[in-house]
Amino acid sequence: MLQPTILWGPPAELSLSSDDIQVWCAIIDQPLSRIQQLAKLLAADEIARAESFYFEQHRNRFIVARGLLRKILGYYLDIEPSLVQFCYGHRGKPALATTSGAGTLQFNVSHSQGLALYAVTLTRPVGIDVEYIRPMPDAEQIASRFFAASENATLRALPASQKEQAFFNCWTRKESYIKACGDGLAIPLDEFEVSLTPGEPARILSIEGSPELAARWSLIELTPASDYAAALAVVGDGFCINCWQWSSSDL
Repeated sequence: MLQPTILWGPPAELSLSSDDIQVWCAIIDQPLSRIQQLAKLLAADEIARAESFYFEQHRNRFIVARGLLRKILGYYLDIEPSLVQFCYGHRGKPALATTSGAGTLQFNVSHSQGLALYAVTLTRPVGIDVEYIRPMPDAEQIASRFFAASENATLRALPASQKEQAFFNCWTRKESYIKACGDGLAIPLDEFEVSLTPGEPARILSIEGSPELAARWSLIELTPASDYAAALAVVGDGFCINCWQWSSSDL
């Protein structure tokens, strides 16, 4: 599949058709005043989840990420962010409750360190994942435990200068797929294979040994910042991707 050109910028106008996938990127390390403002949008269960974090930084990042999710979805639904209501799948994947007037609106969210990504579509199941690229001395051990044999072989064969990027390519691509499926880690990571070599197009190569099942999916590499790896998985093809940068002035 031809990989689309991804450009991050402010939206000229906000509309969503059945062939659109829109991705928002936001900085979630924010001043206390903005954290407090966004906390007022959250429901009681979200506040309880925020308070469960031991470290204040993690708690604040969750509040900002969740508050911005409400703001983004509120734009599409044309309702106040505090009125957005969620339900959860049997594996915990969040979705819009029918009481939000969402119709078939689909979304997914991921955050790592101080950055969050949000994917929104009208009808297509979608998954997104982002990871801050950092030294991983045990990357090959983690890969040997969780990745498919072919992915391990590819990772081991790469020069040392590419291994770190390749590991996070593989991890985010796998995570985005299982998040799109909605089954989380109930899907063993070694039951499907993805491309991971830096510079090569992102692809799901096989699912349970079947290239035909893999061909039903599209996998897109995203680069929201130079020190992050990210991927988006979506059912089908023939879509248009727009990537928006959320401005702190919109908070």
